[in-house]
Amino acid sequence: TVQAPTLAGGAPLKEFVELARDEQVLCLATLDADSPGLTLGTERGVVKRTVPDHPTNKDSWEIIRLDTSDRVVGAVELAVDDMDLVFVTSDAQLLRFPAGSVRPQGRSGGGIAGVRLGTGNRVVFFGAVDPAGESVVVTVAGSSAALPGTQAGSVKVTPVAEYPTKGRATGGVRCHRFLRGEDVLRLAWAGAAPAFAAAASGVPVALPDPIGRRDGSGSPSPQAIAAVS
Repeated sequence: TVQAPTLAGGAPLKEFVELARDEQVLCLATLDADSPGLTLGTERGVVKRTVPDHPTNKDSWEIIRLDTSDRVVGAVELAVDDMDLVFVTSDAQLLRFPAGSVRPQGRSGGGIAGVRLGTGNRVVFFGAVDPAGESVVVTVAGSSAALPGTQAGSVKVTPVAEYPTKGRATGGVRCHRFLRGEDVLRLAWAGAAPAFAAAASGVPVALPDPIGRRDGSGSPSPQAIAAVS
């Protein structure tokens, strides 16, 4: 049998997958037949849950039919059927709804409406959380006029439990109140606590303690945050 590569010490992605220009890896997933399936979210608010099947004679294949102006911003393999899906938009709206409300589709399917977007807004994060676990939402606000990575902005950590579940294809609830000079969420993440952040250089950035106000403003960050996990 073929042994899976070990990633214990880390390894360049180019050793395992060939990426075209402007492509990036969003997640790792199994191909188990009994998996609840891979779930995808797009920049324009589309959600798709795939059926756990795959061609056995190909090394790669498409898993969603996208409009030319859209792109996948998040992908996650569900650990169990009763997880919640989370969309966070650039105007600081968060929508949380049960994964069970998304009917699985085949590989050629284009997905269904996931979150309702306001004019000129986009999805900045899509993922899944376990409603029975301890999860948090991290939001980083800034100015749309600033170049990426040049503005520290403000950051907020909130327990996922503060956000009520709503119906799919609705607009969600506010998850970050902008301070003066801020008008956009530059980064967001939701997942199991504790959360960790890093600058573009890879240097760790301390996150504030979680607060219970889902629509509260953030705390100034000492430096620009490039990634949260």
